[in-house]
Amino acid sequence: MSQSRAVAPATSVVPGVRALPPTRGRRTVWVALLLLAAGLVLLLSPLIGLLPSSIAIPPLRALEIVLSGGGALFNPCAGAGAECARAWIPIVWQERVPVVLLAVIVGGALGLSGATLQGIFRNPLADPFLLGISTGGTLGASLVFVFAIGEAEADLALPLFAFLGSLGTGLLILAAARGRYGSVETLLLTGVALNAFLSSVLTVILLYNPTASLQVDFWLLGSLGGGSSVTWARDGIAFGGVLAAGTVIAIHGRELNLLQLGNDVAQSAGVDSRRIRNRLLLLTSVVTAVAVAFTGIIGFVGLVSPHVVRRVAGSDYRIVLPGAVVVGAAFLLGARDLSALAFPGDVLPIGIFTSFAGAPFFLYLLYRRRRLTTMGDM
Repeated sequence: MSQSRAVAPATSVVPGVRALPPTRGRRTVWVALLLLAAGLVLLLSPLIGLLPSSIAIPPLRALEIVLSGGGALFNPCAGAGAECARAWIPIVWQERVPVVLLAVIVGGALGLSGATLQGIFRNPLADPFLLGISTGGTLGASLVFVFAIGEAEADLALPLFAFLGSLGTGLLILAAARGRYGSVETLLLTGVALNAFLSSVLTVILLYNPTASLQVDFWLLGSLGGGSSVTWARDGIAFGGVLAAGTVIAIHGRELNLLQLGNDVAQSAGVDSRRIRNRLLLLTSVVTAVAVAFTGIIGFVGLVSPHVVRRVAGSDYRIVLPGAVVVGAAFLLGARDLSALAFPGDVLPIGIFTSFAGAPFFLYLLYRRRRLTTMGDM
C-alpha cells in the first residue's frame, strides 16, 4: 500500500514533461483564477447572440432572463413591455442558452478526451483527431450528406452516423490494443494510420458526389449549430453520454499517474495496465463520439486544455482530468463568443476560431524556455 502511494505523486508526468509543479499557494491561485474565468464566460456568453436578428435585447435584460431560468424563477420582464415575454425570452432561453450549454458540454468532453489520450499513450501530442476518432465521425456524417440517407430526418441521422463512425474507429483501435502486439507505440501508430486511411476514404466518397463537399467541409471545421438546430433535448442527450463515460474516466486519475511510470511499476502497484488502457480507450471513444456527433471536428481543444492545466496545477491526473474539462469548456465557449463578436449575425465554423487561438497558444507552450515548462527540450 505504501508503495502505491509512493509511485503516484503529484509530479508524475508524460515523458518529455518536466516534473516541477507549482507551489501549493501559487497553484491554488491559478486554479481559482481559471474557475473564475470559466464561470464569467459561462454567465456572460448567453448575452451574445449568433443568429441575425432585428430584435436588440438589452444585455442586462438578457442576464435577468438567464438568471430567472427563462422565467421559471421570477418574471424577468417586469416593466419591459410585451415584447420581452413574446420575443426576448424565447430568443435567449431557447436559442442562445442551448448553444452555450452545447459548447460547455463538447468543450469539456474534448478536453477530457485529450487529457486521457495523452495519459494513455504518454504522448503530449495525442488527441482524438490524431488517432482518427474524429475523422471516423466525419466519415459517418459524410454518408448522410453524400447519399442523402435519412434526409427527412437529418437532425437524427446526422449525429447518429457521426457517432457510429467515431465509435467504430475507437473500437478498431481497441481491437488492436487487445491483440498480441498492442503496445503503446503500436496503438498510436495504428491510430495515425487509421486517420490517414479514413481521410482517403472520405476523399473518394466526396469525388462520388462533389456537391456534398461544402457541407462536409463545414462539418470538418466544426459548428455549434447557431441555435437553429441546437435544442434542450440535444443538450440533454450529449450531456448524458458525456457524463456517464466521463465520470468513469475521471475516477481513473491514480491509474493514469501510474501508467506514466511504466507498465512494470504500474503492475507492481496492482494496476493491470493493459486492462486500464483498453477501458479508457473505449470510454474516450464514447466521449469523443458524442462530441463529434453534435458539432463535427473541433481542433486544438483536446490538445491544448491538458497542457494549460499541467502548467498551472501540476501533472497529477487526478487534477488534470477535471481541470481539462473546465479549461476545454471555457476555451470552446470563448471561441464561440469571439466568433459572435467578430462576425455578428453570421454562423461560422467554430473550428476556425479554436485553431486561430489554439495554434499560437500551443506553439507558445511548446517553445517557451523556462525552468518550469509543460514540454521538454526538443
